Amino acid sequence: MGIYLNPGNSGFASIVKSDYVDKTGLISIINSTMETEKKFICVSRPRRFGKSFAAQMLCAYYDKTCDSHELFSGYHISEDANYEKKLNQYDVIYLDMTSFLGKTSPQKLVEFVQDRLISEIQRTYERVGINGTLEEVLAHTADHTGNKFIMIIDEWDAPLRETPEIAEDYLEFLRSLFKNSGTASEIFAAVYMTGILPIKKYKNQLALPNFEESSVIKPGDFAGSLGFTEKEVKGICKEKNIDFEKMKLWYDGYTFGEKHSIFNPYSVMHAASSGKCKCYWKKTSAPNALMAYIDMDFYDLQDKMARLIAGESVIVDTDSFQNDMQTFACKDDVLTLLAHLGYLTYEQEPDSYDEDSVVGLVRIPNREIRSEYNTILRKSKHKRLIELVRKSDQLLKDTLNGKSEIVAKAIADVHDSEYASTYYSNEQRLRYVVKMAYISCVDQYAKVEELPSGHGIADVVFLPKLRSTLPAMIVELKWNKDAEGAIKQIKDRNYPKILTNYGGRIVLVGVNYDEDTKTHTCVIEEYKRTERSFRLLITNGR
Repeated sequence: MGIYLNPGNSGFASIVKSDYVDKTGLISIINSTMETEKKFICVSRPRRFGKSFAAQMLCAYYDKTCDSHELFSGYHISEDANYEKKLNQYDVIYLDMTSFLGKTSPQKLVEFVQDRLISEIQRTYERVGINGTLEEVLAHTADHTGNKFIMIIDEWDAPLRETPEIAEDYLEFLRSLFKNSGTASEIFAAVYMTGILPIKKYKNQLALPNFEESSVIKPGDFAGSLGFTEKEVKGICKEKNIDFEKMKLWYDGYTFGEKHSIFNPYSVMHAASSGKCKCYWKKTSAPNALMAYIDMDFYDLQDKMARLIAGESVIVDTDSFQNDMQTFACKDDVLTLLAHLGYLTYEQEPDSYDEDSVVGLVRIPNREIRSEYNTILRKSKHKRLIELVRKSDQLLKDTLNGKSEIVAKAIADVHDSEYASTYYSNEQRLRYVVKMAYISCVDQYAKVEELPSGHGIADVVFLPKLRSTLPAMIVELKWNKDAEGAIKQIKDRNYPKILTNYGGRIVLVGVNYDEDTKTHTCVIEEYKRTERSFRLLITNGR
């Protein structure tokens, strides 16, 4: 067993000893591309989406120095027509690029990697007497053994993320191995690279144009290969006796191509192990980095971030993104990076999926990621976000104190601000403005829209987070009617029923917008549980 050449199957063996979700279907995809023009593959996904587990799995399957029949018995790949034909039949080169960082200076990284590979190949095949460059050593070895290599590079983009000053040398190293189609075809049966970022662009051209890419923007055949599908998570929840809907609320929300329900596997497994749904993924990333991107001074970026935090989707053009963490020309580049990092999820318009499209929608995927934004919302250095949060804080206080006239005016101010559309067209627009007005509630409340309760559906319900002493709020919206009617609907349809098990105060808020007078009205009431009646606080606020 080697370090870089034929590392064996011990890594995957330790993975399947725990609660393993069968992702061996990835091997079938790799097998189908071997010895074809599509044998060079780069799969990029956010941190903790199973990339390294997949790399270990591929090593165990292809490495010719071990017997992995028992490891793969019973998994999906064992039913593949090419299972036996390709199992443990290749020399495997495995590089985890993060393991090289810090072992030498950035300027010597490429030389260091090549020297380590050449030395190990020479020790393994010492009778052959191989010398020369890495490319020559690989070609000579493949020719001598009659056996091509499978090359697996985990965290391929780590040198570009951590030491961007060596980008050109590092990419030239990869080009020297893979770009010459004739030589590369003689050396490699398949190459699989995985990382957070797609392959670097230069002037909108990929540095490695012969690679087939699967990213969060264009996942192709690999859409369900990394991350957990809804079916897989339902199986985990059934086995562990965990509430699936709660797991979905916390960790679902990612869309990869036509796969519209992908869960964060790292967080799902931790929640399954502990029995508690909470924030696990944020421990693997740096919130300061997210704040640095949010605070970038690009036109309209802060408006977009405010909309995202309020729960909206925003349009993004991914075409100009250079696939790195240093080159930003506009807000769309920042939003595209956040999608690659997992802080946003990207999807195209419903019913219009087109693999070649560069324009789509991004949104915050789930409660776990939203907590990241909630944490840094108040730390932003941009005056517009600071002012929006300040006004929202005051609006919440005024709402809970029953100051309906002031609340109505505050909502009208948001309607007239840069954060809202220049016109209202229906109740959905009003809902958007109300969400923007209460944006600072995200760090104190869980906000649920269109929540079924009683004999209808409440427009917006704000549920206090654990250990919060704040009351719950039920907000009902009306269009060209009246705020009193909104409150009456809450009562008549018994929307507070959804909060039967909630022991704190409940505040009811009715908001109406009159299209003719261009005015907002507000009514605020408090639900008195003990008397099963409602106490009017202030009505007809304007």
